[in-house]
Amino acid sequence: MSRFLNAKYQSLEAYVPGEQPQDQKYIKLNTNESPYPPGDAVVTAVNRAAVERLRLYGDPDAKVLSEKLAARYNVAVENVYTSNGSDDILNFAFMAFGEKGAAFSDITYGFYKVFSDLYGIKAHIIPLKDDFSLDYHDYLNLNKLIVIANPNAPTGLELSLGEIEEILKANPDGVVVIDEAYVDFGGQSAVSLIKKYPNLLVVQTYSKSRSLAGARLGYCFGDKELIDDLKRIKYSTNPYNVNSLTQAAGAAALDEEEYYQANCAKICETREKTAQALKEMGFTMTESKTNFLFIKKDGLDGTYLYQELKKRGVLVRHLSGARIKEYNRVTIGTAEEMAVFLAKVREIIGG
Repeated sequence: MSRFLNAKYQSLEAYVPGEQPQDQKYIKLNTNESPYPPGDAVVTAVNRAAVERLRLYGDPDAKVLSEKLAARYNVAVENVYTSNGSDDILNFAFMAFGEKGAAFSDITYGFYKVFSDLYGIKAHIIPLKDDFSLDYHDYLNLNKLIVIANPNAPTGLELSLGEIEEILKANPDGVVVIDEAYVDFGGQSAVSLIKKYPNLLVVQTYSKSRSLAGARLGYCFGDKELIDDLKRIKYSTNPYNVNSLTQAAGAAALDEEEYYQANCAKICETREKTAQALKEMGFTMTESKTNFLFIKKDGLDGTYLYQELKKRGVLVRHLSGARIKEYNRVTIGTAEEMAVFLAKVREIIGG
């Protein structure tokens, strides 16, 4: 680091994104992207005329996109906020609502800890149970910013809506953020609860189920006052944070929901078939409600499996941490990609 970096950032441990190597062609099962391309409506929307409009700033309110999201999720436009990926929304939420501290689990999305450190927010890190499930009782009566990935990453496990509602009831003086990046792969969304709980913020993304990870588009739902708070932060940092091409692509994707729902169904089917094949090889895993599996095999070093798969042209995600160092997170690709993955695993373990 340079000698000019502010002292408060010198010990900051930055988030490490998943690998995007360019040295060869890999089967990418490491960053939970969709294995299927965007639909035809997106291709049509991102046309020459749309490209020519890049000379202009995009609509800072993303009016067309926000109206379509409101209609899709049966909420008012004033309850919708769009941003440059769901990470951007989470970032703003920590900035806006973390003054009294932030609570989240010890095994979850790594950005939560990074945001706490970045803004000097006192983090209340709550261990998951031995089976990696989250005990909602641990989150009662905290009355600070609470952030829960549901389903959780990297474990793939889900809290019920009833459990989320108990957390909301018990924390009327703290914002509860439910990060639903993976909800479309078997989870149940909490969006319906925003009309009942003014302290609820539900965050979603186009990166997983809608095949637009590269476009960087996230959105959230909440009480109008919470949405206005996020906009206050946005307009104080980067008002034009969603470009016009991304807005057009995001709006178009909502016109072909059947296509994306069919892709999600295929991913879930492939997930279950892959899980069964891995179990037959002696692997154990959590009950995933996401587009990935969180796997390990007794006697097989997690780092070794990751490295050997990479040598064979298959990328998975190996995460550090004492409780999960023997696990790998495997994104679900196409049926053909997962067949190659399983063949490589058999080759490595000698099965």
